[in-house]
Amino acid sequence: MLYHLGMAWDLRWRICQDDSRKFSVQKRNVSLELVIPSIEQLSWLDMDWCSILQRTQLHMNLLEPFIPFRRVLLQTLSCRDNMLQHLLQSATTLRKGSRFSQAAGALHEFKSLCVGTKEQHSSLYWLGRIEEAKLFRAQGQNEMAINLGMYISQNYQSNEEASDVYRLIGKWLAETRSSNSRTILEKYLKPAVSITEDVKTADKKAMGRRCQTHFHLAHYTDALFRSHEERLNSNEWQSAMRLRKHKTVELEALIKRLRSSTKGEKTDYTMKIQELQKQVAMDKEEEQKLQDDRDNFLNLALEGYKHCLVIGDKYDVRVVFRIVSLWFSLSSRKHVVNSMLSTIDEVQSFKFIPLVYQIASRMGSSKDGQGPLNFQFALVSLVKKMAIDHPYHTVLQLLALANGDRIKDKQRSRSSFVIDMDKKHAAENLLNELSSYHGAIIRQMKQMVDIYIKLAEMETKREDTNKRMTLPRDLRNLPVLELVPVVTATISIDRSCQYHEGSFPYFKGLGDSVMIMNGINAPKVVECLGSDGCRYRQLAKSGNDDLRQDAVMEQFFGLVNTFLRNHQDTWRRRLGVRTYKVVPFTPSAGVLEWVNGTLPLGEYLIGSMRNGGAHGRYGVGDWPFFKCREHMANERDKRKAFQEVCRNFRPVMHFFFLERFLHPAEWFEKRLAYTRSVATSSMVGYIVGLGDRHSMNILIDQTTAEVVHIDLGVAFEQGLMLKTPERVPYRLTRDVIDGMGVTGVEGVFRRCCEKTLSVMRTNKEALLTIVEVFIHDPLYKWALSPLKALQRQKEMDVDLDTSLEEPQNEYEGNKDAARALLRVKQKLDGYEDGEMRSIHGQVQQLIQDAIDSERLCQMFPGWGAWL
Repeated sequence: MLYHLGMAWDLRWRICQDDSRKFSVQKRNVSLELVIPSIEQLSWLDMDWCSILQRTQLHMNLLEPFIPFRRVLLQTLSCRDNMLQHLLQSATTLRKGSRFSQAAGALHEFKSLCVGTKEQHSSLYWLGRIEEAKLFRAQGQNEMAINLGMYISQNYQSNEEASDVYRLIGKWLAETRSSNSRTILEKYLKPAVSITEDVKTADKKAMGRRCQTHFHLAHYTDALFRSHEERLNSNEWQSAMRLRKHKTVELEALIKRLRSSTKGEKTDYTMKIQELQKQVAMDKEEEQKLQDDRDNFLNLALEGYKHCLVIGDKYDVRVVFRIVSLWFSLSSRKHVVNSMLSTIDEVQSFKFIPLVYQIASRMGSSKDGQGPLNFQFALVSLVKKMAIDHPYHTVLQLLALANGDRIKDKQRSRSSFVIDMDKKHAAENLLNELSSYHGAIIRQMKQMVDIYIKLAEMETKREDTNKRMTLPRDLRNLPVLELVPVVTATISIDRSCQYHEGSFPYFKGLGDSVMIMNGINAPKVVECLGSDGCRYRQLAKSGNDDLRQDAVMEQFFGLVNTFLRNHQDTWRRRLGVRTYKVVPFTPSAGVLEWVNGTLPLGEYLIGSMRNGGAHGRYGVGDWPFFKCREHMANERDKRKAFQEVCRNFRPVMHFFFLERFLHPAEWFEKRLAYTRSVATSSMVGYIVGLGDRHSMNILIDQTTAEVVHIDLGVAFEQGLMLKTPERVPYRLTRDVIDGMGVTGVEGVFRRCCEKTLSVMRTNKEALLTIVEVFIHDPLYKWALSPLKALQRQKEMDVDLDTSLEEPQNEYEGNKDAARALLRVKQKLDGYEDGEMRSIHGQVQQLIQDAIDSERLCQMFPGWGAWL
């Protein structure tokens, strides 16, 4: 006898009707097509659908078809524990999907069964009460959650789960600020760590719990450290310190006068001296306590972060960035250096590889002090360990530093780049030490770097632009470098540090010819031959732009993508920023990964010579681009001129999808991908203040319709420093909106903006830490000089043959960096025009600013605000 086969068929249909859900199921090789057996077979059948859903991370709507089937299961399963486990997992899954009323219903059934079967004091019952406390917290009922947690901690004595209870109570008290720090630490977070350390099992669940408790202790003490540090550096505290100093001087003066005073005056002086002595003593005690607490919190945070990295991988991204930021900002403190040395010794080096560029850039800094066991010693020890374990991810960074003075005479004479000889010598010394470990690899990597530098700096003539040239003989007859990977290929980090033969495609040479691209620096497109038979297209570039800045921005985009992938809503929508590899070899030369199958947005819209493109094909009777630009440049009333240009220059971007995607389903899918891509890149670009977004700096993938941003040298609000300031938060011009279809910025675009901004706000602390690490990067230029700003906007119209950048002193750079961090923080907090906004309100304001004709008409004409 079969039970309700129709329900099983309906379930299959509901899962398969959405392509994204079907993809999720297929991706993880899990089948959810259920044929329900006879009632007699249900007693032994394992239909743990909650576990399936957790593994597949499907949308919560998929839970609904299972609800009636769950009730049948509960009535027929003979195993009591299976029923309770099933209900508990149901409640957890529903809570994580924000289905709070259904989760409460599952917990109610769970408690009713526990009472009916006299299971009120079993371990499973208390796990249900913990889940109930989590549900209260998720619903915003903080006091009920905390009180229930305290009740559980007093009545449930299991060592395995007690640490979770203490950790949750401490975490909730800290987040709601419902108790003082001493209580939170001593009664909850520290006992949670102690309990997990007492459990000697080394299974995955126990290790995960141990990692989690260490992280929450470190995270809370880190917040306390920052609070104390901010107070000690605040203007109010500095004023109080000046007042205390004044009291101390007054006390000393009174003591001197007491010696020469009359008998009658001595009584008054004595009383005043005693009063001042008490005040000074109290002030000193307060200051000492504040400093001691600060140092204690810092030590607890550093120790907790270290244990977190040693034990597990769950918090690696957040912890590595934060701990490196602490090392950089507190490099003069002896106990921080000691903690750093201990961490380097105990933590696997691959965890620091995402920050190898920033860590190596701090080598050779004279302000870090001299002597044994100082910050520089610890820093070099870390870089050396990374280079020994992972040479393919580290040595190229060291070679770039060692080439820090390798600048063409033309650029050197005009002070385009600051040369730091300390860093150069530090990198050279370390490379010499590493020769005993990876001598052959370093030699071959140096050969490859020299080849690319020679290619990038190869002289060309203006008439060679957009033509293919044969490479010189010395760049065609190259040796096979079997120990060097293709520089733009992705090499996975091997945690065992064993990079065997065949684990990456190695360098076999370059193609016989290169394409000379348009631009003042004449970048060359070349094909690198890999041992895997693939031809990797690359862009070799040398000139006035520092590729190290592009590399930093690509690194930031990659980390934002990590956060977007880890969030259910953004992962389901496949939101992300398209990235490409940037590998600097010298301050002025390097290689970029060529993004295959793309063309500049401006090239599609108006052609490479700005006189054709889609506007030429479909905008019959419209003004040409040059006439629009000339009109905007010459008219005094910019707003009226902009409106007139818009009337005579209609958007045509929607034809891109009609031309390339002929099948309706494909057309819809690609337009959706385009809209999501524009939304994500717009929000991420806004947060980091990405400027210079003219139409030639945005590529569109002709296969996926996703956008790719290039030329990332103007970031962190530097666009406001241009001669004609960029007043829009990102590019959302009429053609960009036209590609989104009839709904424009409403619907998909707005929702994806809100989801992206929500994830970035949720990970605000981690993102600020990332930017803070970049602040300590001495190679990053945080501001444009006035002359460089002028050059940037001239490049939109004409080519310049001169470099106009001035050197930036360290003090100015630090001020600009601190201002950049503050602005990023304000954006993530939701501040717009001095007012705090909700996510919806902030997105609405940004969209309004981006399409505001008053702002657009003031943009530099070469930016093409009407395009």
